[in-house]
Amino acid sequence: MNINSLEQMETIVENNKSLFWDGWNVKEITPSPTGWTKPNGMFRNNEWFIQKHYNLRYDGWDIPNKFVGNDAK
Repeated sequence: MNINSLEQMETIVENNKSLFWDGWNVKEITPSPTGWTKPNGMFRNNEWFIQKHYNLRYDGWDIPNKFVGNDAK
């Protein structure tokens, strides 16, 4: 789903524990015990994760529908 409003994206990030701001981009992190073997693995708070980036584009952020609640249109 394409989100083209900063306010809407801020709400989505606030309401999802796995999403974080990384500058103007959004990062999703998911716990993974094998994250250390992956190129997109990261170590945080003594735990391994897999990370995905949703970069800001000219038309907003393209994020999976699973993150969009009823308030996003």
